[in-house]
Amino acid sequence: MRKFTGLLLAICAPAFFIQTALAQEEKTALVPLPSLDDFTRGEDGWGFGLGLGVEYESAYEGSDEFDFEVSPAGAVQWRKGDDIFFWAGEVLGWRGLRSDTWLLQASVGFEEGREEGDSDDGRLDGLGDTDEGVEFVLQARRAFDADWRYWLDGRIVTGETGNLGIVGVGRRFGERNDGTGSELSIAAVFHDSDLANEQFGVDPTQAAASGLDETELSGGFRSIGVNYNYRAYINDNWQIFGEALYERYSSDIADSPITRNNYEAEVGVGFIYVF
Repeated sequence: MRKFTGLLLAICAPAFFIQTALAQEEKTALVPLPSLDDFTRGEDGWGFGLGLGVEYESAYEGSDEFDFEVSPAGAVQWRKGDDIFFWAGEVLGWRGLRSDTWLLQASVGFEEGREEGDSDDGRLDGLGDTDEGVEFVLQARRAFDADWRYWLDGRIVTGETGNLGIVGVGRRFGERNDGTGSELSIAAVFHDSDLANEQFGVDPTQAAASGLDETELSGGFRSIGVNYNYRAYINDNWQIFGEALYERYSSDIADSPITRNNYEAEVGVGFIYVF
């Protein structure tokens, strides 16, 4: 869950991009939300997008260290009517539009764990590495009308390390239906005790090895977050995208000795070539 609207607009939305985007022929996306890429150009069959993104983000959950990370972007997609099957990096999934105002999505992916080496300052020394594993995501979005100007979002993430729930509301800006424009959402995040302790707890063994106070957390409210997405066509094949995230932790998470900041933040920008 992983973004500072003003900075992102300054980076991603100069007049050149806006003018060229407006010059594009309209290509209807499955759902016209910038946060959901659709490379099928509104047609049944295969869609491909390949690119690169650069993110400046917290080194780990609760970290006060920030790092740049370069990662591939894009996906392989296959569309049939109001359904898209996709493979994006370590995620395989499906999303489908129902009754013009319901978007359902299911996916399975690989969740990386935390490593002691994620902290260059040695603040994770003695805590060991947290588990990696497979996670499943079920999501439903409900628009207030068919143009997806306003929408509600519910998401359940379950995996070997615990469970996460997200409830949010969003607003789409822009008039085009090709998935370009910008989008702002606010979400409340909840987790169970297993995930809370996996990420922010300190068991007796870890406390002895790290010198941190032993900490056991219960499940419940985790954070409130604000997320901003931007997407535009530079020409018929090239897209520019950006994202910014700010997540404010609850007092229980902020009081954990692992948490050096009471928030997590990320800002990123990238390019994708749509075949």
